[in-house]
Amino acid sequence: MAESHSLEPAQWRRTIDLVTNSFAGRFARVEPRWAAVGFVTGLLADLQIKTCWQLAEQAGHARPDAMQRLLYRAKWDAEAVRDDVRRVVVDRLGDPDGVLVVDETGDLKKGVHTVGVQRQYTGTAGRIENAQVGVFLAYASRHGHTLIDRRVYLPKSWTDDRQRCEQAGVPDDVAFATRSELADDMITAAVKALVPARWVAADEAYGNNTRLRGELRTHRLGYVLAVSRDHLVPIDGGKTRRRADRLADDLPATAWTRRSAGNGSKGPRLYDWAWLADVGADGDPDDDGRHSLLIRRNNTTGELAFYRCWTPHPATLAQLVRVAGVRWTVEESFQAGKGQVGLDQHQVRRWTSWHRFTTLALAALAILAICAADARTTHQHDQPDMIQLTTNEIRRLINVLLIRPTRSIAYRLRWSNWRRRHQARAKRAHYARRLTLELQP
Repeated sequence: MAESHSLEPAQWRRTIDLVTNSFAGRFARVEPRWAAVGFVTGLLADLQIKTCWQLAEQAGHARPDAMQRLLYRAKWDAEAVRDDVRRVVVDRLGDPDGVLVVDETGDLKKGVHTVGVQRQYTGTAGRIENAQVGVFLAYASRHGHTLIDRRVYLPKSWTDDRQRCEQAGVPDDVAFATRSELADDMITAAVKALVPARWVAADEAYGNNTRLRGELRTHRLGYVLAVSRDHLVPIDGGKTRRRADRLADDLPATAWTRRSAGNGSKGPRLYDWAWLADVGADGDPDDDGRHSLLIRRNNTTGELAFYRCWTPHPATLAQLVRVAGVRWTVEESFQAGKGQVGLDQHQVRRWTSWHRFTTLALAALAILAICAADARTTHQHDQPDMIQLTTNEIRRLINVLLIRPTRSIAYRLRWSNWRRRHQARAKRAHYARRLTLELQP
């Protein structure tokens, strides 16, 4: 074990227990409680696809019924479990200078019955596709980062069709909300839960929203929000407005300074930055804060990015640049969520099932984030010839050292037979339905 002296499988086991035990009291019966533990553990397992069938087989169940019941009919509150997981994350990763990061991600879907699905733009595909979009809130600090909240976006084509909503189990009181309103809802919930954060970061889909910026100032949260190049920036005490890119064109060479927005996989992310430290407010009453515009220039391509900034107290350029760089952590969380714990592999259609699956995926992701933070804290300087343990590597090692998927050949064959019988029944049902439709007058 000389080469593995930095590994802490016992600590990883304690972290898994810490997270799953945090919400154990949310289940009135022991069966769904153990199913939830097996579900989260299965999401960490080395499975090609993480659906109820595969998770049940991994957990040692004879059938997928318990896992399916956990997502569909079992009595438990996914919002309360979300709160429990968030509390554990804050206890370990919390820092007064923390950053709340908002972003969205899309899952490509077929059909029209899955909650929230319609043809819409999604950054996952980079174009308009039939997709479901979820808006997520990440928490990032010097200790680590992970996703802590989620909302499924319902387009107006859904909220205007109450029969369609009823079929998907959408509660009657759920009305249309823009993605920025969903972001504000999650940030407000985090503030009420006393999540230690001083900043908010987001891309231009949210930074361009005047109302969201106003709500953040109400919360006294500083922000560094990306805006579009044609965003109109108040100048001269708010008397006039100019496009952000036109303001950048007028800057002298001395206005730019090179700074790192944080370390990436290939080293420091160096950009040229310009800071207009005194721009006007958004036309609202005096908010007793400091508005500014931050401009980032790629020193290779010359591409520009723009950020509306506000702080309740004086801030430095270094602080704003750091927060602008922290926004990328949400992309890392999406990659880990989808690549490591199957965040995008849910095969559910209904409102409740989506929130339950996603909440349990956030719990599995929190385990990896906390394990990675513990590894950095404990063995930061132990092995200078190796990089620090990543969430990807920790999950691989958890599978080698903690999760024991191997079962008897007879067990595997029973599952193979069950799948084939189930698929045969489904095939006969589909054929019968199609024949019935063709015979109708």
